[in-house]
Amino acid sequence: MTRDEAAEDAWALGNLDCLMRAYARNSEMTSVAVVGNAPLEPDPARAAAIDACDLIVRVNGFALDRPGGSPKVGRRCEAVVFTRGTRATPWLFDRYRERLYLLNEPARLHWESAQIPDWWPGDLGYVPIPNREVTMPLAAALDLPVRTEARWATTGTTAVWLARELFPLARIVLSGFSALRQPYQTSWAHSFGEPCEISPEHDLRNESRLLATWAEEARMDFRS
Repeated sequence: MTRDEAAEDAWALGNLDCLMRAYARNSEMTSVAVVGNAPLEPDPARAAAIDACDLIVRVNGFALDRPGGSPKVGRRCEAVVFTRGTRATPWLFDRYRERLYLLNEPARLHWESAQIPDWWPGDLGYVPIPNREVTMPLAAALDLPVRTEARWATTGTTAVWLARELFPLARIVLSGFSALRQPYQTSWAHSFGEPCEISPEHDLRNESRLLATWAEEARMDFRS
């Protein structure tokens, strides 16, 4: 990497930092929750820990706790990391003008076009996640040959990477990530909607090892 490329990378990540702080409840960012979509049993303590964070990041077709329902994953959402293939849920674009939408598009490195699904809100102000500054270093950490093959991290692991890299002093509440405990699964079960097959671009065994390493960090608060 050249000096100019390093400067551009720092600039791109700095912009993401500023954007996420702008949507956070507290811009000091002492705590961040990253919530995946694995099915979870009711747990009022988990839901409260998530909703107490300064920023709550959710992934793809996420679900929120319904008013009056059993508390599982909280009711707030300030940022969404998602892809063009995200399935719709009742919460995905609800109150979308109040959230930051970060579009994860690693397939643009190979074959994916820039076309946006026509069912998305026409004024959705999504922000692309830069591949050179995010996708590629994360793929390197997972030992995936993203430059030569269509292999990259899941959107959920990408969201965790962003939280760790952008806010190194923040406590991170992590929940809803089945890959951490089930590295050999071949399909995703979701907290809302039907299961789906895991894309061949992902290597859950490597992701499980990396997530387990992160989960052991003192600042990580894993809530299963």
